[in-house]
Amino acid sequence: MKILITGASSGIGEELARQYAKSDNELILLARRQSRLEKLQQELLQHAKSVEIVVADVTKFDELQEKIAAIGFVDIVILNAGISVGHSLEITPFSDFKNIYDVNVLSNHAILEILLPHFLAKKSGKIVFISSLASLISMPSSKVYSSSKRALNAYAEGMRYKYKKDGIKVINVLPGFIKSEMTDKNSFYMPFFLSTKDGAKIIYKAIEKEKRFYPFPFRFYLIILLLNSLPNFLKEKIINSLLFDAAH
Repeated sequence: MKILITGASSGIGEELARQYAKSDNELILLARRQSRLEKLQQELLQHAKSVEIVVADVTKFDELQEKIAAIGFVDIVILNAGISVGHSLEITPFSDFKNIYDVNVLSNHAILEILLPHFLAKKSGKIVFISSLASLISMPSSKVYSSSKRALNAYAEGMRYKYKKDGIKVINVLPGFIKSEMTDKNSFYMPFFLSTKDGAKIIYKAIEKEKRFYPFPFRFYLIILLLNSLPNFLKEKIINSLLFDAAH
């Protein structure tokens, strides 16, 4: 299989590349940091059929689309590139707000605009979105990140309905806290925290089993569902108390 992974130079993307480094897989690893991609390439060449690196900033859409067009057909695209500015109750500067949406939402469409004609021609392919449990509840300290991932959920849902009849599998994975450069910014307690390797293994299995909507860890997901089922006044009271506890 030919597999494209974005955000492959660190965290979940890097570990997913290791999961897919098998003798019959051709890997295409896309990220900004060339030296880290080259190091990962050298590591995985002894395991995968081939490993190609693509150095690209996913917010430079024209350049990104040119590089995706040069790749051609892939069997799986794992849209993993994502950023956050960390948790803060301050007003997010517009430049940061825009950058989060460019990376977390718009870059995915820029890539798929190029890949979808290939999927449709072949009547096959998997599109994997890496969303977040944070998309299911918008905490005041992470409202921009949460809203970007909620937008991604809506986009993934529409894509799944649209292309099911065309043989294209659309998979949306919503992880909780997994060790990465993103969670390294967090100074608070992260419930059900997973190592990068363990988190990537769960995501790999969800992709292989073609789970259409896969939130995990499941206990964390149930807690969020319970919180969202409460009357608004009670939900707000609990969230505000959590913010107070975190600030002290």
